[in-house]
Amino acid sequence: MSRLAAMFAHLQQENRAALIPFITAGDPSLTVTVDLMHTLVASGADAIELGMPFSDPMADGPSIQRASERALARGVKLRMVLEWVREFRRSNPQTPVILMGYLNPLEAMGMATFAESAAAAGVDAVIIVDLTPEEARNESALLKAQGIDPVFLLAPTSGAARVQTVRALGSGFVYYVSLRGITGAAQSNWEEVLERVRALRQDLVLPVAIGFGIRDAETVARVAQGADAVVVGSALVEKLADCPDDQTTIQVARSFIQELSAAVYAARRVR
Repeated sequence: MSRLAAMFAHLQQENRAALIPFITAGDPSLTVTVDLMHTLVASGADAIELGMPFSDPMADGPSIQRASERALARGVKLRMVLEWVREFRRSNPQTPVILMGYLNPLEAMGMATFAESAAAAGVDAVIIVDLTPEEARNESALLKAQGIDPVFLLAPTSGAARVQTVRALGSGFVYYVSLRGITGAAQSNWEEVLERVRALRQDLVLPVAIGFGIRDAETVARVAQGADAVVVGSALVEKLADCPDDQTTIQVARSFIQELSAAVYAARRVR
């Protein structure tokens, strides 16, 4: 059983959603990424979504765009991201790590080489934001051949045909974009989102994570009532952006994730 499958099976027994924080690799410093990953887990994260910096992150709002820019300015490369995952794995063999990014850097490395390298580093899943499922048959096969789950995005505008394509090509879980916009934007109708997720779960036979627009413990608790996982990205990235040193980064991350974790545990599940 994969790490992701084991995590979702365990959480189903606990009747709670997973908490998955997002950070950008190499931000807010080159030296903090691995320690920050360990801190997220120690503070209550069930899995980690690690952003691969890219120069044109079209689906991301200003906070994550700026984080990518800062990381790239420090010289972060895709191979560095994979090495940080490998270092994290030396002392954490169980927490799922999900890479999220864009197609261009992966194609520059070569998808087969990337899949092999990511598997060797200990990556569990990959989200390629700008790769539509209809065009992803080759990439999905390459990732699955290495034991990596290709995770696809679905949105409020996704039709039945796309849902069926995701069911055929995706694995691990599905990332549901809760709004028609970019990361960091606000969502106002969570009941509508959760109703859509309940329907998707039946159609997909896969866990469904909800992301975009989740910024605080109150919202985490609301979304955790019906999602299999809750992803928090921009809010965390913003809090870390102005940290003056690695020690402060760790302290800020610990406090915020502990607050969100408590909210997940307190959520009343509605299936």
